[in-house]
Amino acid sequence: MSTHSSRFLWPDREMRFSALEVVPTWLRGSRLGLVVMALVVGVGAGFGAVAFRWLIFAFTWLATGREQFGQQGRVASLHLPWLGVGFFLLIPVVGGLLYGPLIQRFAPEARGHGVPEVMLAVADNGGRIRPQVSVVKALASAICISAGGSVGREGPIVQVGAAFASSLGQLVKMSKSRLRIIVACGAAGGIAATFNAPLTGVLFALEIVLRELSLDALFATILSAVSADLVSRAFFGSAPFFSQLPHDLSIVHDPAYLLIGVLGLLAGLVGVGFKSFLYGFEDVADRIWKGRPEWARPAVGGVALGVLLLALPQMYGVGYPVMDKIIAGHDVLWLIVILMVGKIVASSLTLSIGGSGGVFAPSLFIGAAGGMAYGVTVHHLFGSVVGPPAIYAVVGMGGVFAGATQSPLTAIGSVVEMTGNFTLMLPVMLAAGIAAVVSKRLSYGSIYTTKLLRRGIDIERPKTTSVLQVLTVGDVMQPFPHEHAELVQYALAPNPSDVTNHAEWEALVGPVTVTRRPQTLMSDENLEQALRQLELYGPDGLPVLSPDRRHLTGWVSRRDVRRAVAQSLIASTREAEEGALASDLAAGDPESHIHEPPSPLDGYDVIEITVGPESPQLGRSVGEVPWPPGCFVVAVIEGREIVSPRSDIELRLGDRVILLAPTANDAAIPQVSDVANNDQ
Repeated sequence: MSTHSSRFLWPDREMRFSALEVVPTWLRGSRLGLVVMALVVGVGAGFGAVAFRWLIFAFTWLATGREQFGQQGRVASLHLPWLGVGFFLLIPVVGGLLYGPLIQRFAPEARGHGVPEVMLAVADNGGRIRPQVSVVKALASAICISAGGSVGREGPIVQVGAAFASSLGQLVKMSKSRLRIIVACGAAGGIAATFNAPLTGVLFALEIVLRELSLDALFATILSAVSADLVSRAFFGSAPFFSQLPHDLSIVHDPAYLLIGVLGLLAGLVGVGFKSFLYGFEDVADRIWKGRPEWARPAVGGVALGVLLLALPQMYGVGYPVMDKIIAGHDVLWLIVILMVGKIVASSLTLSIGGSGGVFAPSLFIGAAGGMAYGVTVHHLFGSVVGPPAIYAVVGMGGVFAGATQSPLTAIGSVVEMTGNFTLMLPVMLAAGIAAVVSKRLSYGSIYTTKLLRRGIDIERPKTTSVLQVLTVGDVMQPFPHEHAELVQYALAPNPSDVTNHAEWEALVGPVTVTRRPQTLMSDENLEQALRQLELYGPDGLPVLSPDRRHLTGWVSRRDVRRAVAQSLIASTREAEEGALASDLAAGDPESHIHEPPSPLDGYDVIEITVGPESPQLGRSVGEVPWPPGCFVVAVIEGREIVSPRSDIELRLGDRVILLAPTANDAAIPQVSDVANNDQ
């Protein structure tokens, strides 16, 4: 019975094991697999955003008796009425006692605003994020916000979505390049679902998290953002996130754009100021707390946060209802300014004591308050011709966010999409662009990357690809002497290799082992283009022409490129060497690997000559050999090593000399034998 059964059970088990192997292979290898992964990550991030929002609502209700708290003013908790306003002093301490040990014990990277850790994972860690980060970050941030932490929920949900995506990608063993895209999909889905803003999710993922653009990444993040947003809409509806804002806002008189430009300048300054204050406050907190246990820091620091909340209860939590009241014009000018400054202080304090939450929402809050104050002021000065103050509040949101993050595209998309007012696209674009430029000129690093810079990590350093795009062939080539650089203009024979007099070369140095027509490079081509040609056509290097194609200016090899990249990058050059030493494609069929047509150098051959035992030049230096006019020694191969053709290099038995020589033509150039005879 058992033997009979095993005959039928074993094939099933083998089929199951085979399927378990085939599916991950398909997911990590095929383009359709990337599509499926993006959709799965988007749906997961959508449900994660929904769960996170409910978690905040639940914890806030548990602490205060309301789903949102703070906008009511200095009122007591419905669950703890006997505490009165003392509740504001107690709740941050209790919250710190809960999330402080949780973060310290299970995931220290969950502390802070989260996005920098995701950026670092994508830039330097191949997209790898520990699985437990998503759970710890969600719980810690929900507790922090519910207990009065004046931070946003977008940073946590970005980290939650990215950690979920990374765990899924690592499970199917995706390559680093694909894992990075999948992590960006998790970030895009989280932002899209949190704010009902799929376009913002895509821009955030590409501009801030991934920091590059490719068709695969663009399509994958779009799929993830759309699927996450559809999940979110099923629970929270399809209305714009800031649905309480007026929808008839528009600029009627074009001179008002001058005021928008000034607002963009001020918003850039405020964005830089917010970043500087945040990390300055963090330095003070670090000095005060130095040497003490980190798990207790949020609780002890919660006392200071409680005092601030008691003085300004509107700073409790994320603060979106307070933003609605500001933009609706329900607060006077002096209070709006106090709320703006208060948000800067409250958010900085929350993060400095070890809290967990984002800076996206605080940036929008600060921008809305600052823009509204500016709008009220210019309205008083110039009258209704400048438009309603709410316009400047909306524009200020985008400006301050762009100034803080140095990400104008995300700022533009977020403000327009979250308010549902596309008529303000032009002023938001103007302000965000100016603010980002001002910020970039005043400060290196955004509010996200500065956190990494302070740890000695610069993800904005030049990457291998950018160095290859910036440097040109003329920057790295071995230059030819100017007096010999005039390009030879000779009529070519039907087959140059047939007319090249190999016997003449053998009489001078040794037997000709290789002759080929060289492909050309222009001195103004970048190294990214040059590497492709070198891999296809130039195992020993290629000649370089001037941009007008009239002069031979030098010779370049992959070794020259690698050396230049190594000198340009302070960081490790391993990736650069791997890129420069990418697989040697078959030179016999180069057209199948590139899209550019070949561009051979007419009138020249690349000749490889081997120094034999009977060579008259054996033991002489390269500079002592009477090379024919118009010939350039471009490399000497000693064994398997290609060395630069210095004039003092001694030619030894078996060395191979690589020359760029005019095609042999009796009417055009002297024969090698003539040169040799003259030398003798």
